Amino acid sequence: MSIPAGANTSIILRLELERSTASFGGIATAISEAGGDIIAIDVVRTDKLTTTRDLTINVTDSKQTDLIVELLGRQAGVTVVHVSDQTMLMHLGGKIEMNPKYPIKNRNDLSRVYTPGVAQVCTAIAEKPSLAHQLTIKRNTVAVVSDGSAVLGLGNIGPEAAMPVMEGKAMLFKQMANVDAFPICLDTQDTEEIIRIVKALSPTFGGINLEDISAPRCFEIEERLVEELDIPVFHDDQHGTAVVLLAGLLNALKLTGKELSACKIVVCGLGAAGTACAKMLAAAGAANIIGVDREGAIQRGGRYANRGWQWFADHTNPHGESGRLSDVITGADVFIGVSGPGVLQVDDLKRMATDPIVFAMANPTPEILPEEAEPYVRVMATGRSDYPNQINNVLCFPGMFRGLLDCRAARVTDEMKVAAAKAIASVVKDEELNETYIIPSVFNQAVAERVSEAVIAAAHEAGVARRNRDKAPVLS
Repeated sequence: MSIPAGANTSIILRLELERSTASFGGIATAISEAGGDIIAIDVVRTDKLTTTRDLTINVTDSKQTDLIVELLGRQAGVTVVHVSDQTMLMHLGGKIEMNPKYPIKNRNDLSRVYTPGVAQVCTAIAEKPSLAHQLTIKRNTVAVVSDGSAVLGLGNIGPEAAMPVMEGKAMLFKQMANVDAFPICLDTQDTEEIIRIVKALSPTFGGINLEDISAPRCFEIEERLVEELDIPVFHDDQHGTAVVLLAGLLNALKLTGKELSACKIVVCGLGAAGTACAKMLAAAGAANIIGVDREGAIQRGGRYANRGWQWFADHTNPHGESGRLSDVITGADVFIGVSGPGVLQVDDLKRMATDPIVFAMANPTPEILPEEAEPYVRVMATGRSDYPNQINNVLCFPGMFRGLLDCRAARVTDEMKVAAAKAIASVVKDEELNETYIIPSVFNQAVAERVSEAVIAAAHEAGVARRNRDKAPVLS
Protein backbone atom coordinates (compact mmCIF):
# COMPACT_ATOMS: atom_id res chain seq x y z
CA MET A 1 0.00 0.00 0.00
CA SER A 2 1.34 3.43 -0.86
CA ILE A 3 1.87 6.26 1.57
CA PRO A 4 -0.97 8.79 1.25
CA ALA A 5 0.00 11.97 -0.53
CA GLY A 6 0.98 14.70 1.87
CA ALA A 7 1.73 12.35 4.76
CA ASN A 8 5.17 12.38 6.34
CA THR A 9 6.71 9.06 7.19
CA SER A 10 10.13 7.54 7.66
CA ILE A 11 11.72 4.80 5.63
CA ILE A 12 14.80 2.77 6.49
CA LEU A 13 17.22 1.92 3.68
CA ARG A 14 19.79 -0.78 4.28
CA LEU A 15 22.78 -0.06 2.05
CA GLU A 16 25.84 -2.17 1.41
CA LEU A 17 28.75 0.12 0.54
CA GLU A 18 32.01 -0.89 -1.10
CA ARG A 19 34.58 0.98 0.94
CA SER A 20 36.88 1.57 -2.01
CA THR A 21 34.31 3.16 -4.35
CA ALA A 22 31.21 4.30 -2.47
CA SER A 23 30.95 7.99 -1.58
CA PHE A 24 28.72 8.86 1.33
CA GLY A 25 28.67 12.43 0.14
CA GLY A 26 27.23 11.24 -3.17
CA ILE A 27 24.63 9.19 -1.30
CA ALA A 28 23.54 12.16 0.81
CA THR A 29 23.33 14.38 -2.28
CA ALA A 30 21.18 11.85 -4.15
CA ILE A 31 18.76 11.56 -1.23
CA SER A 32 18.55 15.34 -0.90
CA GLU A 33 17.90 15.77 -4.63
CA ALA A 34 14.98 13.35 -4.36
CA GLY A 35 13.52 15.43 -1.53
CA GLY A 36 14.45 13.04 1.29
CA ASP A 37 15.84 14.10 4.66
CA ILE A 38 18.36 11.84 6.44
CA ILE A 39 17.56 11.80 10.17
CA ALA A 40 19.66 8.84 11.40
CA ILE A 41 22.57 6.66 10.26
CA ASP A 42 23.36 3.33 11.92
CA VAL A 43 26.27 1.02 11.14
CA VAL A 44 25.00 -2.57 10.96
CA ARG A 45 28.31 -4.30 10.23
CA THR A 46 31.65 -3.59 8.62
CA ASP A 47 34.68 -5.46 7.28
CA LYS A 48 37.72 -4.66 5.21
CA LEU A 49 35.81 -4.47 1.93
CA THR A 50 32.25 -3.35 2.73
CA THR A 51 30.13 -1.46 5.23
CA THR A 52 26.42 -2.04 5.78
CA ARG A 53 24.44 0.92 7.08
CA ASP A 54 20.80 1.66 7.86
CA LEU A 55 19.69 5.15 6.81
CA THR A 56 16.46 6.51 8.31
CA ILE A 57 14.99 9.06 5.90
CA ASN A 58 11.92 11.30 6.09
CA VAL A 59 9.81 11.13 2.90
CA THR A 60 6.36 12.32 1.87
CA ASP A 61 5.14 9.54 -0.42
CA SER A 62 5.99 6.23 -2.09
CA LYS A 63 7.03 7.95 -5.34
CA GLN A 64 9.73 9.81 -3.44
CA THR A 65 10.92 6.52 -1.96
CA ASP A 66 11.12 4.97 -5.43
CA LEU A 67 13.12 7.95 -6.72
CA ILE A 68 15.60 7.72 -3.84
CA VAL A 69 16.14 4.01 -4.47
CA GLU A 70 16.59 4.67 -8.20
CA LEU A 71 19.17 7.43 -7.64
CA LEU A 72 21.11 5.38 -5.09
CA GLY A 73 21.16 2.45 -7.49
CA ARG A 74 23.18 4.64 -9.89
CA GLN A 75 25.84 5.37 -7.28
CA ALA A 76 29.11 3.49 -7.68
CA GLY A 77 29.69 0.88 -5.02
CA VAL A 78 26.19 1.19 -3.50
CA THR A 79 23.76 -1.72 -3.23
CA VAL A 80 20.26 -1.16 -1.82
CA VAL A 81 19.73 -4.31 0.25
CA HIS A 82 16.32 -3.57 1.70
CA VAL A 83 13.67 -0.83 1.99
CA SER A 84 11.20 -0.67 4.88
CA ASP A 85 9.00 2.00 6.42
CA GLN A 86 7.46 2.66 9.82
CA THR A 87 4.12 1.17 8.82
CA MET A 88 5.65 -2.10 7.62
CA LEU A 89 7.85 -2.34 10.70
CA MET A 90 4.84 -1.84 12.98
CA HIS A 91 3.20 -4.89 11.39
CA LEU A 92 6.14 -7.28 11.82
CA GLY A 93 4.81 -10.39 13.56
CA GLY A 94 1.33 -8.85 13.71
CA LYS A 95 0.07 -6.02 15.92
CA ILE A 96 -1.71 -7.90 18.69
CA GLU A 97 -0.87 -10.65 21.17
CA MET A 98 -2.52 -12.61 23.98
CA ASN A 99 -1.45 -12.20 27.61
CA PRO A 100 -2.68 -14.13 30.67
CA LYS A 101 -4.53 -12.11 33.31
CA TYR A 102 -2.94 -14.04 36.17
CA PRO A 103 0.66 -15.31 36.38
CA ILE A 104 1.17 -19.00 37.08
CA LYS A 105 3.83 -18.92 39.82
CA ASN A 106 3.49 -22.32 41.45
CA ARG A 107 1.77 -25.71 41.32
CA ASN A 108 -1.22 -24.39 43.27
CA ASP A 109 -1.83 -21.69 40.64
CA LEU A 110 -1.51 -24.31 37.92
CA SER A 111 -4.11 -26.56 39.57
CA ARG A 112 -6.61 -23.69 39.73
CA VAL A 113 -6.27 -22.37 36.17
CA TYR A 114 -6.00 -25.85 34.66
CA THR A 115 -6.48 -29.36 35.90
CA PRO A 116 -7.89 -30.40 38.34
CA GLY A 117 -9.47 -27.15 39.57
CA VAL A 118 -10.82 -26.07 36.20
CA ALA A 119 -13.19 -29.05 36.23
CA GLN A 120 -15.31 -27.26 38.83
CA VAL A 121 -15.81 -24.34 36.46
CA CYS A 122 -16.51 -26.59 33.47
CA THR A 123 -19.15 -28.48 35.45
CA ALA A 124 -20.84 -25.27 36.54
CA ILE A 125 -21.07 -24.06 32.93
CA ALA A 126 -22.32 -27.46 31.73
CA GLU A 127 -25.13 -27.25 34.27
CA LYS A 128 -25.89 -23.59 33.52
CA PRO A 129 -24.55 -22.51 30.08
CA SER A 130 -25.24 -18.80 30.73
CA LEU A 131 -22.35 -18.84 33.22
CA ALA A 132 -20.00 -18.88 30.22
CA HIS A 133 -20.65 -15.10 30.02
CA GLN A 134 -19.17 -14.73 33.51
CA LEU A 135 -16.56 -17.46 33.77
CA THR A 136 -14.90 -17.35 30.33
CA ILE A 137 -13.55 -14.79 27.88
CA LYS A 138 -17.00 -14.73 26.28
CA ARG A 139 -17.84 -11.92 28.71
CA ASN A 140 -15.52 -9.44 27.01
CA THR A 141 -14.51 -10.90 23.65
CA VAL A 142 -15.67 -10.08 20.12
CA ALA A 143 -14.86 -11.90 16.88
CA VAL A 144 -13.89 -9.63 13.99
CA VAL A 145 -14.93 -11.79 11.04
CA SER A 146 -14.07 -11.12 7.39
CA ASP A 147 -13.65 -12.96 4.13
CA GLY A 148 -11.52 -10.16 2.65
CA SER A 149 -13.96 -9.59 -0.20
CA ALA A 150 -14.55 -5.83 0.23
CA VAL A 151 -11.62 -4.26 2.07
CA LEU A 152 -11.89 -0.47 2.05
CA GLY A 153 -9.98 1.01 -0.86
CA LEU A 154 -8.54 -2.39 -1.85
CA GLY A 155 -11.49 -4.56 -2.84
CA ASN A 156 -11.43 -8.36 -2.93
CA ILE A 157 -7.92 -9.07 -1.63
CA GLY A 158 -8.67 -12.30 0.25
CA PRO A 159 -8.31 -13.43 3.88
CA GLU A 160 -4.52 -13.27 4.35
CA ALA A 161 -4.24 -9.75 2.93
CA ALA A 162 -7.23 -8.61 5.00
CA MET A 163 -5.69 -9.75 8.28
CA PRO A 164 -3.72 -6.53 8.98
CA VAL A 165 -6.97 -4.56 8.78
CA MET A 166 -8.73 -6.90 11.20
CA GLU A 167 -5.76 -6.78 13.59
CA GLY A 168 -5.99 -2.99 13.53
CA LYS A 169 -9.69 -3.24 14.32
CA ALA A 170 -8.88 -5.44 17.31
CA MET A 171 -6.37 -2.85 18.55
CA LEU A 172 -9.01 -0.12 18.37
CA PHE A 173 -11.53 -2.23 20.27
CA LYS A 174 -9.02 -2.68 23.09
CA GLN A 175 -7.63 0.84 23.26
CA MET A 176 -10.92 2.69 22.89
CA ALA A 177 -13.23 0.51 25.00
CA ASN A 178 -11.17 -2.27 26.63
CA VAL A 179 -12.96 -4.90 24.53
CA ASP A 180 -10.89 -7.95 23.65
CA ALA A 181 -11.29 -8.67 19.95
CA PHE A 182 -9.80 -11.39 17.79
CA PRO A 183 -9.42 -11.27 13.99
CA ILE A 184 -10.87 -14.25 12.13
CA CYS A 185 -10.31 -14.19 8.36
CA LEU A 186 -12.09 -16.98 6.51
CA ASP A 187 -10.83 -18.70 3.38
CA THR A 188 -14.27 -18.86 1.81
CA GLN A 189 -16.69 -16.41 0.23
CA ASP A 190 -19.60 -18.81 0.23
CA THR A 191 -22.53 -17.32 2.13
CA GLU A 192 -23.76 -20.57 3.68
CA GLU A 193 -20.29 -21.67 4.70
CA ILE A 194 -19.54 -18.32 6.39
CA ILE A 195 -22.81 -18.54 8.32
CA ARG A 196 -22.04 -22.10 9.38
CA ILE A 197 -18.49 -21.27 10.50
CA VAL A 198 -19.51 -18.21 12.51
CA LYS A 199 -22.29 -20.16 14.22
CA ALA A 200 -19.80 -22.91 15.10
CA LEU A 201 -17.37 -20.34 16.56
CA SER A 202 -20.00 -18.37 18.47
CA PRO A 203 -19.73 -20.18 21.86
CA THR A 204 -16.35 -18.49 22.35
CA PHE A 205 -17.52 -14.92 21.79
CA GLY A 206 -19.87 -12.38 23.33
CA GLY A 207 -20.45 -10.62 20.00
CA ILE A 208 -19.71 -10.83 16.28
CA ASN A 209 -18.37 -7.87 14.28
CA LEU A 210 -18.68 -8.57 10.55
CA GLU A 211 -16.17 -6.65 8.49
CA ASP A 212 -15.34 -6.05 4.83
CA ILE A 213 -17.76 -8.60 3.36
CA SER A 214 -19.09 -7.60 -0.05
CA ALA A 215 -22.71 -6.78 -0.85
CA PRO A 216 -25.21 -8.27 -1.32
CA ARG A 217 -23.87 -11.32 0.57
CA CYS A 218 -23.24 -9.22 3.67
CA PHE A 219 -26.98 -8.56 4.05
CA GLU A 220 -27.98 -12.22 4.13
CA ILE A 221 -25.02 -13.22 6.31
CA GLU A 222 -25.89 -10.61 8.92
CA GLU A 223 -29.65 -11.26 8.81
CA ARG A 224 -29.23 -15.02 9.19
CA LEU A 225 -26.72 -14.73 12.02
CA VAL A 226 -28.94 -12.24 13.86
CA GLU A 227 -31.80 -14.73 13.61
CA GLU A 228 -29.81 -17.83 14.50
CA LEU A 229 -27.43 -16.62 17.24
CA ASP A 230 -28.17 -15.44 20.78
CA ILE A 231 -25.33 -12.89 20.80
CA PRO A 232 -25.27 -9.50 19.01
CA VAL A 233 -24.12 -9.39 15.39
CA PHE A 234 -23.06 -6.05 13.91
CA HIS A 235 -21.86 -5.41 10.37
CA ASP A 236 -19.72 -2.33 10.98
CA ASP A 237 -19.36 -1.31 7.32
CA GLN A 238 -23.13 -0.84 7.26
CA HIS A 239 -24.20 0.20 10.71
CA GLY A 240 -21.05 1.82 12.07
CA THR A 241 -20.97 4.15 9.07
CA ALA A 242 -24.69 4.88 9.45
CA VAL A 243 -24.44 5.66 13.16
CA VAL A 244 -21.56 8.11 12.76
CA LEU A 245 -23.21 9.67 9.71
CA LEU A 246 -26.38 10.33 11.71
CA ALA A 247 -24.35 11.78 14.57
CA GLY A 248 -22.66 14.27 12.26
CA LEU A 249 -25.90 15.09 10.46
CA LEU A 250 -27.75 15.82 13.70
CA ASN A 251 -25.16 18.44 14.57
CA ALA A 252 -25.08 19.83 11.02
CA LEU A 253 -28.85 20.25 11.10
CA LYS A 254 -28.57 22.00 14.45
CA LEU A 255 -26.20 24.50 12.83
CA THR A 256 -28.51 25.17 9.89
CA GLY A 257 -31.69 25.24 11.94
CA LYS A 258 -33.29 22.50 9.82
CA GLU A 259 -35.39 19.53 10.96
CA LEU A 260 -34.50 16.04 9.79
CA SER A 261 -38.13 15.21 9.05
CA ALA A 262 -38.44 18.21 6.70
CA CYS A 263 -35.21 17.68 4.75
CA LYS A 264 -34.85 16.33 1.26
CA ILE A 265 -31.95 13.87 1.44
CA VAL A 266 -30.20 12.33 -1.56
CA VAL A 267 -28.18 9.16 -0.91
CA CYS A 268 -25.75 8.35 -3.72
CA GLY A 269 -24.29 4.84 -3.81
CA LEU A 270 -26.63 2.06 -2.71
CA GLY A 271 -24.29 -0.66 -1.54
CA ALA A 272 -24.11 -1.94 2.03
CA ALA A 273 -23.16 1.42 3.57
CA GLY A 274 -25.59 3.50 1.51
CA THR A 275 -28.51 1.23 2.29
CA ALA A 276 -27.69 1.20 6.00
CA CYS A 277 -27.35 5.00 6.04
CA ALA A 278 -30.77 5.43 4.45
CA LYS A 279 -32.36 2.98 6.89
CA MET A 280 -30.74 4.77 9.81
CA LEU A 281 -31.98 8.16 8.61
CA ALA A 282 -35.49 6.75 8.20
CA ALA A 283 -35.37 5.26 11.70
CA ALA A 284 -34.36 8.68 13.04
CA GLY A 285 -37.30 10.41 11.36
CA ALA A 286 -36.24 11.36 7.82
CA ALA A 287 -39.28 11.31 5.52
CA ASN A 288 -37.94 12.36 2.10
CA ILE A 289 -34.98 10.19 1.09
CA ILE A 290 -34.05 9.52 -2.54
CA GLY A 291 -31.61 6.75 -3.42
CA VAL A 292 -29.46 7.16 -6.52
CA ASP A 293 -27.12 4.65 -8.14
CA ARG A 294 -25.54 4.28 -11.59
CA GLU A 295 -28.95 3.69 -13.16
CA GLY A 296 -30.44 6.81 -11.57
CA ALA A 297 -33.03 7.33 -8.85
CA ILE A 298 -34.76 4.27 -7.41
CA GLN A 299 -38.46 4.55 -8.16
CA ARG A 300 -41.13 4.24 -5.49
CA GLY A 301 -43.08 1.04 -6.07
CA GLY A 302 -40.59 -0.37 -8.59
CA ARG A 303 -39.43 -3.99 -8.66
CA TYR A 304 -35.70 -4.67 -8.34
CA ALA A 305 -33.67 -7.88 -8.08
CA ASN A 306 -31.21 -6.17 -5.73
CA ARG A 307 -32.57 -6.50 -2.16
CA GLY A 308 -31.11 -3.17 -1.08
CA TRP A 309 -32.63 -1.36 -4.04
CA GLN A 310 -35.98 -2.98 -3.32
CA TRP A 311 -35.93 -1.51 0.18
CA PHE A 312 -35.47 1.94 -1.37
CA ALA A 313 -38.35 1.26 -3.75
CA ASP A 314 -40.61 0.27 -0.85
CA HIS A 315 -39.66 3.01 1.62
CA THR A 316 -38.19 6.09 -0.11
CA ASN A 317 -38.76 8.68 -2.88
CA PRO A 318 -42.27 9.63 -1.73
CA HIS A 319 -42.75 12.18 -4.53
CA GLY A 320 -41.67 9.82 -7.32
CA GLU A 321 -38.68 11.84 -8.54
CA SER A 322 -36.75 10.34 -11.45
CA GLY A 323 -33.56 10.86 -13.40
CA ARG A 324 -29.89 10.91 -12.51
CA LEU A 325 -28.15 12.56 -9.60
CA SER A 326 -27.99 15.92 -11.38
CA ASP A 327 -31.80 15.81 -11.71
CA VAL A 328 -32.88 14.78 -8.21
CA ILE A 329 -30.26 16.91 -6.39
CA THR A 330 -32.37 20.02 -7.13
CA GLY A 331 -33.71 21.43 -3.87
CA ALA A 332 -31.94 18.82 -1.73
CA ASP A 333 -30.94 19.89 1.79
CA VAL A 334 -28.52 17.00 2.29
CA PHE A 335 -26.27 14.93 0.02
CA ILE A 336 -24.92 11.63 1.37
CA GLY A 337 -22.23 10.07 -0.81
CA VAL A 338 -20.92 6.53 -0.42
CA SER A 339 -20.13 5.99 -4.08
CA GLY A 340 -16.98 7.13 -5.88
CA PRO A 341 -14.76 10.09 -6.77
CA GLY A 342 -16.04 12.97 -8.86
CA VAL A 343 -19.69 11.93 -8.77
CA LEU A 344 -20.88 15.30 -7.43
CA GLN A 345 -20.25 18.45 -9.46
CA VAL A 346 -20.20 22.13 -8.51
CA ASP A 347 -23.26 22.71 -10.70
CA ASP A 348 -25.10 20.12 -8.59
CA LEU A 349 -24.26 22.04 -5.42
CA LYS A 350 -25.65 25.22 -6.92
CA ARG A 351 -29.03 23.50 -7.38
CA MET A 352 -29.29 22.36 -3.77
CA ALA A 353 -31.39 24.16 -1.14
CA THR A 354 -30.11 27.02 1.02
CA ASP A 355 -27.33 26.03 3.45
CA PRO A 356 -26.66 22.66 1.81
CA ILE A 357 -25.05 19.86 3.81
CA VAL A 358 -22.69 17.54 1.92
CA PHE A 359 -21.30 14.30 3.34
CA ALA A 360 -18.95 13.05 0.59
CA MET A 361 -17.66 9.86 2.20
CA ALA A 362 -16.10 7.89 -0.66
CA ASN A 363 -12.56 6.84 0.23
CA PRO A 364 -9.83 7.65 -0.53
CA THR A 365 -11.21 10.27 -2.95
CA PRO A 366 -14.58 11.82 -2.04
CA GLU A 367 -17.45 12.50 -4.43
CA ILE A 368 -16.32 16.13 -4.52
CA LEU A 369 -13.22 17.65 -2.94
CA PRO A 370 -13.83 20.07 -0.06
CA GLU A 371 -11.76 22.72 -1.85
CA GLU A 372 -14.22 22.67 -4.75
CA ALA A 373 -17.33 22.49 -2.59
CA GLU A 374 -16.43 25.07 0.08
CA PRO A 375 -17.89 28.17 -1.63
CA TYR A 376 -21.25 26.47 -2.15
CA VAL A 377 -21.95 24.39 0.98
CA ARG A 378 -22.67 25.26 4.60
CA VAL A 379 -21.33 22.02 6.13
CA MET A 380 -18.96 19.52 4.51
CA ALA A 381 -17.86 16.13 5.83
CA THR A 382 -15.74 13.34 4.32
CA GLY A 383 -14.27 10.00 5.28
CA ARG A 384 -10.76 11.45 5.20
CA SER A 385 -8.62 12.27 8.23
CA ASP A 386 -6.88 15.17 6.48
CA TYR A 387 -10.11 17.22 6.22
CA PRO A 388 -12.42 18.47 8.99
CA ASN A 389 -15.48 16.43 10.01
CA GLN A 390 -14.23 12.91 9.35
CA ILE A 391 -17.00 10.30 9.43
CA ASN A 392 -15.04 7.47 11.03
CA ASN A 393 -16.53 4.19 12.29
CA VAL A 394 -14.14 4.11 15.24
CA LEU A 395 -16.46 6.62 16.90
CA CYS A 396 -19.12 3.90 17.02
CA PHE A 397 -18.03 0.28 17.24
CA PRO A 398 -15.85 0.27 20.40
CA GLY A 399 -18.51 1.93 22.56
CA MET A 400 -21.28 -0.01 20.83
CA PHE A 401 -19.77 -3.38 21.73
CA ARG A 402 -18.75 -2.19 25.19
CA GLY A 403 -22.42 -1.51 25.88
CA LEU A 404 -23.62 -4.70 24.19
CA LEU A 405 -21.27 -6.85 26.26
CA ASP A 406 -21.91 -5.07 29.54
CA CYS A 407 -25.67 -5.58 29.36
CA ARG A 408 -25.42 -8.95 27.57
CA ALA A 409 -27.68 -7.74 24.79
CA ALA A 410 -29.19 -10.46 22.62
CA ARG A 411 -29.14 -8.30 19.50
CA VAL A 412 -28.70 -4.77 18.15
CA THR A 413 -31.87 -2.75 17.55
CA ASP A 414 -32.49 0.40 15.50
CA GLU A 415 -33.22 2.23 18.75
CA MET A 416 -29.77 1.32 20.08
CA LYS A 417 -28.11 2.62 16.92
CA VAL A 418 -30.02 5.89 17.01
CA ALA A 419 -29.15 6.25 20.71
CA ALA A 420 -25.47 5.69 19.86
CA ALA A 421 -25.61 8.38 17.18
CA LYS A 422 -27.18 10.88 19.56
CA ALA A 423 -24.54 10.05 22.16
CA ILE A 424 -21.72 10.73 19.69
CA ALA A 425 -23.32 14.00 18.63
CA SER A 426 -23.71 15.08 22.27
CA VAL A 427 -19.94 14.99 22.84
CA VAL A 428 -19.67 18.17 20.75
CA LYS A 429 -20.82 20.94 23.11
CA ASP A 430 -23.07 23.73 21.84
CA GLU A 431 -20.33 26.32 22.35
CA GLU A 432 -17.91 24.17 20.31
CA LEU A 433 -20.25 23.38 17.43
CA ASN A 434 -19.32 25.01 14.11
CA GLU A 435 -19.10 24.20 10.40
CA THR A 436 -15.72 22.49 10.75
CA TYR A 437 -16.50 20.69 14.03
CA ILE A 438 -19.72 18.70 13.90
CA ILE A 439 -18.24 15.37 15.00
CA PRO A 440 -15.82 14.61 17.86
CA SER A 441 -12.25 13.46 17.37
CA VAL A 442 -11.67 9.72 17.20
CA PHE A 443 -9.30 10.20 20.16
CA ASN A 444 -11.91 11.82 22.38
CA GLN A 445 -12.08 9.51 25.39
CA ALA A 446 -15.65 10.52 26.22
CA VAL A 447 -17.10 9.02 23.03
CA ALA A 448 -16.91 5.29 23.82
CA GLU A 449 -18.20 5.83 27.35
CA ARG A 450 -21.22 7.85 26.22
CA VAL A 451 -22.03 5.43 23.42
CA SER A 452 -21.80 2.49 25.81
CA GLU A 453 -24.14 4.14 28.32
CA ALA A 454 -26.64 5.04 25.59
CA VAL A 455 -26.60 1.53 24.14
CA ILE A 456 -27.17 -0.07 27.56
CA ALA A 457 -30.10 2.24 28.29
CA ALA A 458 -31.65 1.55 24.88
CA ALA A 459 -31.12 -2.20 25.27
CA HIS A 460 -33.00 -2.21 28.58
CA GLU A 461 -35.73 -0.06 27.07
CA ALA A 462 -36.10 -2.53 24.19
CA GLY A 463 -36.05 -5.56 26.51
CA VAL A 464 -33.02 -7.18 24.86
CA ALA A 465 -30.60 -6.75 27.80
CA ARG A 466 -30.04 -9.94 29.77
CA ARG A 467 -27.98 -8.52 32.62
CA ASN A 468 -29.33 -6.23 35.31
CA ARG A 469 -27.01 -3.24 35.30
CA ASP A 470 -27.60 -2.62 39.02
CA LYS A 471 -26.57 -6.05 40.24
CA ALA A 472 -23.22 -7.82 40.52
CA PRO A 473 -22.74 -11.12 38.62
CA VAL A 474 -24.33 -14.14 40.30
CA LEU A 475 -22.35 -17.36 40.00
CA SER A 476 -24.99 -19.77 41.15
